[in-house]
Amino acid sequence: MALAGRAALRWGARLPSPGPAAAPLCLPAWLPVACGRSYSSRGKEEIDMSTYPVESIRNFSIIAHVDHGKSTLADRLLEITGTISKTDRNKQVLDKLQVERERGITVKAQSASLFYNHEGINYLLNLIDTPGHVDFSYEVSRSLSACQGVILVVDANEGIQAQTVANFYLAFEAQLSIIPVINKFVVLQIDLKNADPERVEKQIEKLFDIPTDECIRISAKQGTNVEKVLQKVIEKIPPPQCNTADPLKALVFDSTFDHYRGVVANIALFGGEIAKGHKIVSAHTKKRYEVNEVGILTPNEQPTHKLYAGQVGYLIAGMKEVTEAQIGDTLFLYKQPVEPLPGFKSAKPMVFAGMYPIDQTEYNNLKSALERLTLNDSSVTVHRDSSLALGAGWRLGFLGLLHMEVFNQRLEQEYNMSVILTAPTVPYKAVLSSAKLIKEYGKDQITIINPAQFPDKLSVSEYLEPTVLGTIVTPHEYIGKIITLCQDRRAVQKDLLYIDENRVMLKYLFPLNEIVVDFYDALKSLSSGYASFDYEDAGYQSADLIKMDILLNGNPVEELATIIHKDKAYAAGKLLCERLKETIPRQLFEIAIQAAIGKKIIARETLKPYRKNVVAKCYGGDITRRMKLLRRQAEGKRLMRKIGNVEVPRDAFLRVLKRETGK
Repeated sequence: MALAGRAALRWGARLPSPGPAAAPLCLPAWLPVACGRSYSSRGKEEIDMSTYPVESIRNFSIIAHVDHGKSTLADRLLEITGTISKTDRNKQVLDKLQVERERGITVKAQSASLFYNHEGINYLLNLIDTPGHVDFSYEVSRSLSACQGVILVVDANEGIQAQTVANFYLAFEAQLSIIPVINKFVVLQIDLKNADPERVEKQIEKLFDIPTDECIRISAKQGTNVEKVLQKVIEKIPPPQCNTADPLKALVFDSTFDHYRGVVANIALFGGEIAKGHKIVSAHTKKRYEVNEVGILTPNEQPTHKLYAGQVGYLIAGMKEVTEAQIGDTLFLYKQPVEPLPGFKSAKPMVFAGMYPIDQTEYNNLKSALERLTLNDSSVTVHRDSSLALGAGWRLGFLGLLHMEVFNQRLEQEYNMSVILTAPTVPYKAVLSSAKLIKEYGKDQITIINPAQFPDKLSVSEYLEPTVLGTIVTPHEYIGKIITLCQDRRAVQKDLLYIDENRVMLKYLFPLNEIVVDFYDALKSLSSGYASFDYEDAGYQSADLIKMDILLNGNPVEELATIIHKDKAYAAGKLLCERLKETIPRQLFEIAIQAAIGKKIIARETLKPYRKNVVAKCYGGDITRRMKLLRRQAEGKRLMRKIGNVEVPRDAFLRVLKRETGK
């Protein structure tokens, strides 16, 4: 039976592949079905992409607030076009990372090419599914560069949220066609009895100036009315403005690293054509390569003979070093140079944290893993760093705390690397007054990304802290609690707008340090999960900043040092000491946990030692015998305290920094 099964599988692999627009292949019932996700079986037979001229190409993204149904809609579009077979297991098909499946969110934009026949014409639809969380907005902005239109998905139950507004303006500024879609609209659906599509349509008209009759009501989960979305994509989104006769001009908008084939670059062609064997040059590195393979993603890699202007696909050209494939790079044919495309505005890190290997012998392996992962996530910035306690490492810049946690999780899952992450900080600035320091740095203003670099107040005329313009969308009944929360975080109100009779949009100017760790959690807790939050950079403002050190038995813990506003120092120091007391394991000697500003101690907690009952054997006799035993024990504890080391567990840094709501 085993031999018969293997023979059947071999026979199944030789079955001819259908054309691009053909229905999914149905195998006989007696063939064993491979485990895992079922994609339509196109095999490795190359597709002729010349049958899809520029006029029949549509490049579009799906954008929305987190958990509004982008990935579910993408699954239905893949099924309707026959790209994947219809099965109950089709959930988050384009979310390929383990971290995405575990957390139920999209963190990496993924593309897929769909073939669809509309009114007798075959169309090539290039779809990009984008993340919805504010920490991954850089992925959205990069994806939009390869598109001419977007599907803006809004939940019929929750209505417009903060990230909906942010994503709309990203598409609007890029001058893309916008198709509004109201998701989770099902007639007589008990679970979504609060769904109110009419209210959401009015919100879209009021905020985005899109007429209500242009909104499409769908249920992505059940597939209701989804085909109408595809028809609207073809009718409303224009084809790319490019020509096959022009010289090759390809934009690298994403890339991954394959251990065997090197760098796999995702490209969008803005002119010309590219095929296997072509000699190409990178505008960034000026290096020359020979193309080994080109193809499209369906959503798996599907090789093609050529790619033409207006199409989106992948390219493998023997790039072995991760530094050779820069996101935003322009590729052109050898001896046919072109003006490089504008590329992408580099991401501005909002949060910095130190990353160190647990064992210094793993330094080179971690360095290699970081290089490969930052190739796939170009929004992370990397600078070399070192610590007296933790050795050589890096200072990494992230777009937010969730981005940092996801990056750390991907390191563990994809590269089997366990690391120590220090407390997250934001980039401050100091205006120097000392002539010696100005001469040393070569400028009168420095950026501080590590608390260890914080200059003394005597040599600084002014400290500056980063600010963000935050947008909060909430039901009106929670507005009082949210305003109190914002005031506690030193925020200044800029605007208050009623979207409709039930929902309010608040705009506040926040110090970035006040929202970066736990503001989102506190906001969700106060509003029973209904409020949403988004922010954008708003420059720097003057602030009274100080450096707070944490001491364990008088020894400073460099990794827990923080820069904080003077008014918040006492409360933050007390809270940090309490958290450390809960986190650090008890020892055989007493541990003094202190928060200090300079030489002044502002808070202290004492972690009591384990004690052996040394007088248990004394059942009577003179009291001096008991006192002698206790005195000897105390002397031993004092000696241990002098020579004993206190280790902070590596998972303690984030737990210590998280505040409890109301504290």
